[in-house]
Amino acid sequence: MRTIIIEPTENPKVMKFVADYNLIPGSLELDRNSDISEIPLAQELFNYPFVERVFITANFVAVAKQDTVEWEHVAESLKNVIEDELLANPRIYLQKRKEMYQIYAEMTPNPNVMKFVSSKLLMEGFVEVKSRTEADGVPLAGAIFKEFDFAHEVFISDNFVAVTKDETVQWHEVMVAVRAFIAEYLQNGGEISNLSPKKHESPAEHLTNREYTDNEQKISDLLNEYVAPAVENDGGKISLIEYDAETKTAKMLLQGACSGCPSSTATLKGGIENILKQFVPDLVQHVEAVNG
Repeated sequence: MRTIIIEPTENPKVMKFVADYNLIPGSLELDRNSDISEIPLAQELFNYPFVERVFITANFVAVAKQDTVEWEHVAESLKNVIEDELLANPRIYLQKRKEMYQIYAEMTPNPNVMKFVSSKLLMEGFVEVKSRTEADGVPLAGAIFKEFDFAHEVFISDNFVAVTKDETVQWHEVMVAVRAFIAEYLQNGGEISNLSPKKHESPAEHLTNREYTDNEQKISDLLNEYVAPAVENDGGKISLIEYDAETKTAKMLLQGACSGCPSSTATLKGGIENILKQFVPDLVQHVEAVNG
């Protein structure tokens, strides 16, 4: 229990409430126009209409009142308020809550990949960790690999983490544990990645170290507009990696949940190839997959 001693001052309008420890470094002088959004003690004191000003420094709180009341009628009430508030917030300022991460699990078309979606943005762009040996620069992936032997790939993008498992377990056996682990890791302020995220626009340009030609840009633009949103919603990523003008073949880089997905070939042929053939028939007649 915080013990407060009431101590009069030379100013009859001001009373000191003295604690047995230093409350804050420096001092605070507050009136009814001050920003007290993060100072619960001041909020409580100003709930009393006769309180004009509050001064906090060293080990005491000084309260200035209006002449409409006498200290003998209100001092004990203010003492109780101050004791209660110091018990809740010993350092005066409201203790900031840790950033809350709500995580939910979401199936993807790839049965080996589960997508764990965060209520908060994790990064602008994406990073992909294809093996345990590549996890050094991505602490979140390293933590997942260390905790779960069955995890062997991690893809982090925007507000989700896609984890690829091996065949030793089924997701219904481990999904809750992985979700809880990721949520706790983020909640405790764990680092996500020390690597610069790759940009979503044209990751293939980085891989091939060249600019897209005009025709490749047309194909890429169509992918970004009509295909990428649905693919990213499933925890994956698709990009144009190579284009053969002679055979009119577009090769797609598949990453995240799309990489190695049994249904990715059918999706490419049944959906993406048809879209490209419809919009740019003079450029594309065939689509092939390259797993990232």
